[in-house]
Amino acid sequence: MLSKSQISLITALHQKKYRKEHQLFLVEGLKAITEFLNSKYALHSIFCVNNLTSNLLKLSGKQKVFEISELELKKISNLQQPQGVLAVFEIPEKLDFVENSVDDMVLVLDGIQDPGNLGTIIRTADWFNFRHILCSIDCVDIYNPKVVQATMGSLARVQVIYTELAPILKQTQLPIYGTLLNGDNIYSTNFKPKGYLVFGNEGNGISEEIISLITKRVTIPGGNNTESLNVAISAAICCAEIKRNILK
Repeated sequence: MLSKSQISLITALHQKKYRKEHQLFLVEGLKAITEFLNSKYALHSIFCVNNLTSNLLKLSGKQKVFEISELELKKISNLQQPQGVLAVFEIPEKLDFVENSVDDMVLVLDGIQDPGNLGTIIRTADWFNFRHILCSIDCVDIYNPKVVQATMGSLARVQVIYTELAPILKQTQLPIYGTLLNGDNIYSTNFKPKGYLVFGNEGNGISEEIISLITKRVTIPGGNNTESLNVAISAAICCAEIKRNILK
């Protein structure tokens, strides 16, 4: 049975300020939780309905698994239809970005606000084996439950760092690709295996400061009567084309 203190803690973690205060975040669903259990993320606790208990005990250790009812799970879940299990993990210490440690394309997100978009971009990066994402300070929090849910466990494998983007881009000797409407066709662009690929805010695009640092403007051909592509879809198309370009 859930205690009042457990309910209070878990529901508080739906909000960014309490995630930051406690350095904890929520993961829901057996698949996503399993991904985090098999990663470097440290487990705090798991709350599950009884039919999932045995599998989770093998992965996490008895002392951290709490069996609860479906009604109790609904009280603490962020989902309209809870998936039978919710876990609390520790937020790792903030990492600094070291360019020399990166051997692939780095995705750069400038002001992404929609949790679904950020989560989908992280999942896309994982699919195409891009292991590093730089987020501007004003991007939505990666530990927002909606972001975590949209990653489907990929957050456990992709390193996401929040930082001031301009200082990093100013000092690099690597190419900086920017997704803009007035760029060169991505399908005729010779992408290098290492560099930075910048995506902008859903409504305003890439900020002027970052645009000034872009060394190669690229665009996805199309449009017609549509003003722009969804940023997560743009990221998927660009990641696929970069991989095709590198492997051909």
